[in-house]
Amino acid sequence: MKEGIVLIAHGSLDPEWSRPFERIALSLAAKLPAVAVGLAFLEHGPSLDETVTALVAKGAGSIRVVPVFLGQGGHVKEDLPRLISEAARPGVKLLLEKPVGEQPQIIEAIASAIAGTR
Repeated sequence: MKEGIVLIAHGSLDPEWSRPFERIALSLAAKLPAVAVGLAFLEHGPSLDETVTALVAKGAGSIRVVPVFLGQGGHVKEDLPRLISEAARPGVKLLLEKPVGEQPQIIEAIASAIAGTR
């Protein structure tokens, strides 16, 4: 059974907005070639359900849903658990992780990037 990862972000009508998320997904897929990586958006892009369907079609039986958000707001606390429930498939485990912005290395990377711009 293959592992899958869905990176989920807010979404925007502006196509330039999604480019950093696409780069993250491509980089992650290169670092984890045995893992099926997908990208989903709450608005204006492939939905979580669509992306889960695509990963299951690639053989994923366990899928980590990683919010590419800085913190836990209403989308992470309320919307994502509901969307994960709606995207559930028999025999497929979906696990909602904490937003990436809450990880210490991300906080430090952002602070370092800002400090380095002086």
